[in-house]
Amino acid sequence: MATLIPSPDKSNGYEEFAEHIMHARNVRIGPRTVKEWSKSLPLRSAVLDLGCGSGMPISQALVEEGFQLYGVDASQKMIRAFRDRFPSAPAEHAAAEDSAFFNRRFDGVVAWGLIFLLPEDLQRIVLTRAAKALAPRGQLLFTSPEKPVTWSDSITGRESRSLGAPVYHDLLLSVGLGVTGHTVDEGENYYYFAVNPAS
Repeated sequence: MATLIPSPDKSNGYEEFAEHIMHARNVRIGPRTVKEWSKSLPLRSAVLDLGCGSGMPISQALVEEGFQLYGVDASQKMIRAFRDRFPSAPAEHAAAEDSAFFNRRFDGVVAWGLIFLLPEDLQRIVLTRAAKALAPRGQLLFTSPEKPVTWSDSITGRESRSLGAPVYHDLLLSVGLGVTGHTVDEGENYYYFAVNPAS
């Protein structure tokens, strides 16, 4: 009899710890910076939130600013909570590297707290696919530490990895994006901003 090999957890441990993560999330960290970034987007335009989780607080901030929100998350529990919170927003239970991104392009793509959870090869894949999902002049925002560093996630115990700003810059440029800036929020999250300059 063949042995069944369990499929990998593409939520990177977030499915197992979903309730704890949703309860412990500091909703004051992130929204101000995301709202400020969103001022560069056309009013009421479409924004894709990769690794949207339950939608708090990043998706909520985008909805409050009037954007058409789309969410993708690899945790079934998280995406269920997202759908409950935003019943009119299209939402997909899928890993960012597997999603078809609703077969459309977006004026903004956000990957807050996602990229560094992935192995290096998947980070490159997701950022490349996010770049391709941007409409002309579309904006990308993602977070990952400025320095190259590896650490264990305090909740899941799984490895997280930042490739570092020089590597991310080279990757963004290689997929046709322009790097437009960086910032650090009140929780010391480091932000990368990029744009699709195609007209």
